Amino acid sequence: MSCLQTIQDYGLRAVGYGERLLPRNDFTLCEQFTLIGSGMIWNIYFGVTALLLGFFLATALGVGKASPKRWIRKPAEWFIFIFRGSPLFIQFFFGYFLFLTLKSQYAFFDPFTAAWLGALIVLFCNTSAYAGEIFYGALQSIPKGDVEAADAYGLSGWARFRRVIWPTMLRLAWPAYTNEAIFLFHATTLVFFSGFPAWQQRGDALYYANYFADKTFNPFIPYPILAGYFIILTLVVISIFGLINGRLNRHLPQERKSRLGLRMQIIR
Repeated sequence: MSCLQTIQDYGLRAVGYGERLLPRNDFTLCEQFTLIGSGMIWNIYFGVTALLLGFFLATALGVGKASPKRWIRKPAEWFIFIFRGSPLFIQFFFGYFLFLTLKSQYAFFDPFTAAWLGALIVLFCNTSAYAGEIFYGALQSIPKGDVEAADAYGLSGWARFRRVIWPTMLRLAWPAYTNEAIFLFHATTLVFFSGFPAWQQRGDALYYANYFADKTFNPFIPYPILAGYFIILTLVVISIFGLINGRLNRHLPQERKSRLGLRMQIIR
């Protein structure tokens, strides 16, 4: 079988298109690159969707935690504390069994036991909590002079938040938020090892890398391939977030603009 035929057969297997049966023996590099790359579709889906939806909840959590009103501040504080204070793997575990329990009583929750929705909700809550804390810290770091200038121009309430506080918060938080986005994409590899089943062997990139490692007893081929895919994905994230960072700081002099770069992050 040619490599082109392998790509046609397995390139979209992770989402249900192509050959149903996985190769059993005589694995080629092309098969490993293709199937692991196919699984990356799920990692990208989880990361992009959780990041986009979580951005809005994170903004609300950051603003809520900074609120002087206790009935707004306390729920935001507890949400952030619970999801930052517990391991993500445990959150997947409890999330799956919570949805499984609800499914046994209410048919509405049946899709929530599938990874595409249930695991996505867990990732959404987790990244929202971390990003919410980042945004809260940025809100606390906004120069008082910016707020006083907004007051002097007659801006108040929603207008002041939209035109002064929110853009400044994003500008200050963006480098740290970029690191959170990178970590989120890496965390998607936990999905199919945390209780959420891989239906018909349609897993993510780590699922296929683990499959090849188990079958060949040689982890030094599939895992470096997986790492290579994630390094490429990380570079893409840094590039996109760098463009957004430049847009947020377009009004600053060149020497004051903060630049995003690849930073090693061993411990979150």
